[in-house]
Amino acid sequence: MTIHKEGAATISIIALLVGALNIANFSYLFPLSTIAAWIVFIITIAFFLFIVSFFRMPNRTLTLNDAAIIAPADGKVVVIEEVQPDEFYTEKRIQLSVFMSPANVHVNRVPVAGKIIYNQYHPGKYLVAWHPKSSTDNERWSVVIENAKGTILCKQIAGALARRICNYTKVDDQFTQGAEYGFIKFGSRVDLLLPVNATIHAKIGDVVKGGVTVLASW
Repeated sequence: MTIHKEGAATISIIALLVGALNIANFSYLFPLSTIAAWIVFIITIAFFLFIVSFFRMPNRTLTLNDAAIIAPADGKVVVIEEVQPDEFYTEKRIQLSVFMSPANVHVNRVPVAGKIIYNQYHPGKYLVAWHPKSSTDNERWSVVIENAKGTILCKQIAGALARRICNYTKVDDQFTQGAEYGFIKFGSRVDLLLPVNATIHAKIGDVVKGGVTVLASW
């Protein structure tokens, strides 16, 4: 397991704050209350370890299958429904959404190999990620991947806690299946807009792994 590059600054700042707090803690609180000082120490160290774990990148074997559409993120499937898209497409698509809690790995991966043909950032609100309007009203970043089988729109969506979407793509970039294309800090969701004739293998409530779990096929 490694630590994601997006975590370097955050982890460094939290480490300095935790260190400074505990220097003060053991300098001033410890002489007054040993128990209270140790409680503060344990809480701050637990918080620091949580921040570190948020930026973890576990080693895993990715699924490589031209016929498969794999999960773009770790989390839980919360939406599978036919929708009328608000961008790029004029025809209906199947929306499949994966919700990421703060405890999930937050690396975002492309579900299929192909070329980026659309890349658009949208400023917006910060509704909770499971709100029905978060897909259209929240801050989000949409990309469309094209290959010989068709196109898929991947939408990174910010939530109530997630206030930074990182996206590493630009139009004409080529990606292999499962390659990292972005990161969302502190929990949110990723929507996929799939062709209506795609075969869906996932179901609501499934816990999935980014780059590994097959959500659908075409």
